[in-house]
Amino acid sequence: MKILMFTWEFPPLISGGLGMACYGMVKALLALGIKIDLVLPTKEMVYFPLREESDADTLPAVFLDTTMQTEYLSQRFVNLHERLDYIGISGRPESYLQLNELQKYMAAVQKQTWFSESVTGEEHQIWDDMTAHLIGEEDLIKKVQEYTLRAERFARELDYNLIHAHDWLTYPSGMLARKISQKPLVVHIHATEFDRAGGPGDERVHKIEHAGMMYADLVIAVSQYTAQMIMSRYRIDTAKIRIVHNAFALSDDTVLSKKRLFRGPTVLFLGRITLQKGPDYYLDVAERVLKVHPEARFIMAGTGDMARGLLRKSASKRLQNKFLFTGFLDRAQVEEILRASDIYVLPSVSEPFGISPLEAMAFGLTSIISKQSGVSEVVHNAFKIDYWDVDLMANTINHLIEHPEQCVKVGIEGMHEVNKIHWNEAAEKIREIYSAVLAAFIKRNS
Repeated sequence: MKILMFTWEFPPLISGGLGMACYGMVKALLALGIKIDLVLPTKEMVYFPLREESDADTLPAVFLDTTMQTEYLSQRFVNLHERLDYIGISGRPESYLQLNELQKYMAAVQKQTWFSESVTGEEHQIWDDMTAHLIGEEDLIKKVQEYTLRAERFARELDYNLIHAHDWLTYPSGMLARKISQKPLVVHIHATEFDRAGGPGDERVHKIEHAGMMYADLVIAVSQYTAQMIMSRYRIDTAKIRIVHNAFALSDDTVLSKKRLFRGPTVLFLGRITLQKGPDYYLDVAERVLKVHPEARFIMAGTGDMARGLLRKSASKRLQNKFLFTGFLDRAQVEEILRASDIYVLPSVSEPFGISPLEAMAFGLTSIISKQSGVSEVVHNAFKIDYWDVDLMANTINHLIEHPEQCVKVGIEGMHEVNKIHWNEAAEKIREIYSAVLAAFIKRNS
């Protein structure tokens, strides 16, 4: 079985849980013998033919342009970073087409692909909904436009049985590939716009999410929480939805031994500093705890649009060096901060799943997670509290600080629990989904 997979994030191109989820999922699928042609938002027109588990780490690349492929193969790179830099994988992939070129090209794709006699009225309406909202001057929208246009060549030139697209950024690509190839499409919903925005959010994104899920043969949701969201908010047919929980796996060379940065207890927030993740609630919790335990230290690790405002709020509350902002952390720094912490807090307002708590638990941290999260469906050895209940969160942290033996005990139990949540189980469910979708596709077209 061969899959054409579109995703916006994959290590080292990563800004959140999506990249780590795709990495774990892809490695486990490869272990099952499934072949994957991975498409990322790279500078150059390349794809990544993944055939062995190790390919997820080395990312072998192929240029669609044969001349460029020959030139690429003649290069000698010092390391993986240098090779990926040549291809154009960076933390912030840029758009390399002008907006007017994109608009002309999109119009041509519409005319050739979507206005033919074979297009049904329903397909036409879904495509109209998607393209009508894939507009805007923002950098991100431009990048999604370009990524979508590139999908046409991958769809026409690669050989595959099924298309798998992750989150709204790649849904238009998946839709286009499905129409061109007439191959089935599975879309994976890791987070909705309602989750990310903590409210209505961007109407364009909602429309693209809806169009992608409506056009897909099947939708994979990362939790029951997310499945309920897409049924109630997007009116997606229950029969089209399958739930596959995420997992987490530490690399073999991960060091778990503690390496303290502070003498006192250390509490950690690790994630994007955005409304969805509830960082303002975390700061309120810290203020309450520090009044009782001034020896504690609270770390806010990550970046996001709320960081500057929270920095000012922390200063106004005179939390000083007891509440620390790290900014962006690379993989090694994330592991270092986890080794230095005792308690992890995720007060997300709306969290489809949440891989970060699994990672923290794998390092032995006692975790406090929002009841409004998908991860709360799969773990038991964690404290589950409503995101808005800052008093209960503060009281729980105070109790753990005052009873360090219990804090350690819960942390160890959580570590053992997470070590049993494997990607191979999730991958097996996805393989079964692929098989069922392909069987239905073959039956329809026989």
